[in-house]
Amino acid sequence: QVQLVESGGGLVQAGGSLRLSCAASGRAFWIYGMGWFRQAPGKEREFVAGISRGAATAYADSVKGRFTISRDNAKNTVNLQMNSLKPEDTAVYYCAVGRRGRADSSPVTYDDWGQGTQVTVSS
Repeated sequence: QVQLVESGGGLVQAGGSLRLSCAASGRAFWIYGMGWFRQAPGKEREFVAGISRGAATAYADSVKGRFTISRDNAKNTVNLQMNSLKPEDTAVYYCAVGRRGRADSSPVTYDDWGQGTQVTVSS
């Protein structure tokens, strides 16, 4: 099992930026696909962004052009740069790891999850 720890959440005004980071335990981080998901109160968990072992990326339509996912295999980390934040981006953000190595949008294809970090965007 891979342990994941997210950081970087917080409170920001609309139009602002935040950078989330996810640190993974263990070795061979490079073989994993990594994803960011979010869940707002009363809503289902939804895909935000993913990055494959080959660094191919995928984004939800709602965040394209505003969010950027990246990975640093030397540091076992995946980051999510969030710009032009909107109140509707408010949610708990979760990092996930998938041993298939793909940037999948379905949460069922991910094997391990972090505890989440709260992002709140005020209007």
